Amino acid sequence: MLASLSIKNYAIISNLEVRFDPGLCVITGETGAGKSIILGALGLILGQRADTSVLNNEKGKCVVEGRFMVNDKISERLLAFFELNDLDFEVPVILRREITPSGKSRAFINDTPVQLSVMRDLGVNLFDIHSQHSNLELGNRQFQLNVVDWFSLNSQLLETYMSAYKKYCALLKQRENIAGAAEQSKADLDYYIFQFKQIDEVQLKEGEQEELENESDLLTHSEEIKSELGKAYQLLDGGEFDVLSQLKEAISAMQKLSSYFHESESLLSRLDSQYIELQDVAGECERLAETTEHDPNRLDVVTERLNLIYSLQQKHRVETVTELLTLRDSFDQKIQAAESYDEQLLSLDKEIETAKKEVEKIAEELHNVRKKNVPEITREIQGYLTQLGMPNASLIIDIRKKNDYGSHGIDDVFFLFSANKGVSPEEIHKVASGGELSRLMLAIKTVVAKSKSLPAIIFDEIDTGISGEIASKMGNILFEMSQYMQVLNITHLPQIASKGTSHYKVYKEETTAGVETGICQLESIERVEEIAKMLGGDPPHEAAIINARALLDI
Repeated sequence: MLASLSIKNYAIISNLEVRFDPGLCVITGETGAGKSIILGALGLILGQRADTSVLNNEKGKCVVEGRFMVNDKISERLLAFFELNDLDFEVPVILRREITPSGKSRAFINDTPVQLSVMRDLGVNLFDIHSQHSNLELGNRQFQLNVVDWFSLNSQLLETYMSAYKKYCALLKQRENIAGAAEQSKADLDYYIFQFKQIDEVQLKEGEQEELENESDLLTHSEEIKSELGKAYQLLDGGEFDVLSQLKEAISAMQKLSSYFHESESLLSRLDSQYIELQDVAGECERLAETTEHDPNRLDVVTERLNLIYSLQQKHRVETVTELLTLRDSFDQKIQAAESYDEQLLSLDKEIETAKKEVEKIAEELHNVRKKNVPEITREIQGYLTQLGMPNASLIIDIRKKNDYGSHGIDDVFFLFSANKGVSPEEIHKVASGGELSRLMLAIKTVVAKSKSLPAIIFDEIDTGISGEIASKMGNILFEMSQYMQVLNITHLPQIASKGTSHYKVYKEETTAGVETGICQLESIERVEEIAKMLGGDPPHEAAIINARALLDI
């Protein structure tokens, strides 16, 4: 139940606090006193959007806070919600909404900041607001389907279906994406194959470019290399006064001194070492000179190979053979991927078929449960309509299978209604008047209220378009509903107001700061006066007071 409500700085409400009792709480007040404004504030903690236009004082923030008491059955259901959203579950459950002067909105559940969508999801599990425009929902097929599901206690089965349907839709989307990628890939396949072959046929090797560039330099300068190597050899060992001959004479001179000039031994050793090294260098120069040949044909081959590599690098905007090989592998992967799409789609089609069968199975189960409960729903609703002065009313709930599956199954639900005997039932929005809609909606809400197991339901003038004895019977039904949930009912009818276990009056008063709305709970004598005013005006006549006492049975 809604245990208390606090509203600060909202519309013409400066500061309002009220505690509500269990049972049927009736709320009365003159037109324009602010009853609908209080409902608007309640809507904020139901997750409705708001802006700075709701502020009473533009420099202060608006704060709306509702405290809810819940029984063990509802607590068990809410516990999963709190765990899912990583929230601490405590009773009372406190919903608070703040709107700052800058327009920023903040939502809190048990003092923990949450997203507005989370508050909205929790709100619909705590209370239901039936506003003056909610009767229009009767013509909405989704609402009609919800009524059948609420009565049938289909929440668990429907959740299972939605999970299966979501998986099925995700697989269809995945297939659509893969099919699109496959189509695009196949369109590009010839291009990938061409590019791959162009690089692969060249048979590139790591390090090849550097080797070819070095060989090209050698072949291009082969004659110069051979000539200079020959000259070096001549200077070292092939001429009349070559270096090795001179060095040999120097070694001979040191040998002559070795018997009596001991320092010559060190010099001799060093000269021998240099002689051996230079002799090796001379031999290497001779060998290289002899093996170095000018080979124009080989130079042409190397140049052609390098030009091919350079051409591929320029085409693909890379600088190395390694990058070309990486690019080749990339084209190869795309070719393989394009060829594997058919296998992916085949595998996915099998998954889709399995998922579809699961959807079909649960949808059929949902359909059967709904069909099974239709007679009982119809019987109970028509029973309440009879109580509400519509004994000849006829309601047909027609469940038809659609051509395809939707988020709630394969069913379309049509509520066909007739208020009068001999008139064929038609869709509700075509035949029902305002008063008939009010009575039909109350009958439906009464039937499904137990199934939804909400802590509280709020009616804003559900009695529109009715009066007299019918109003009294509507009050009886509201009272019956309040035996298993808290009912807050805003009404202008004394017959309904008198049925309340608690009575609250909304009033408007002039203050130095302007007009403000307030609310107070009425005691026994105050209730008599308030209902007498509703019967006979202000001030009430004695007859109205007597009538009010009779309605209140005091």
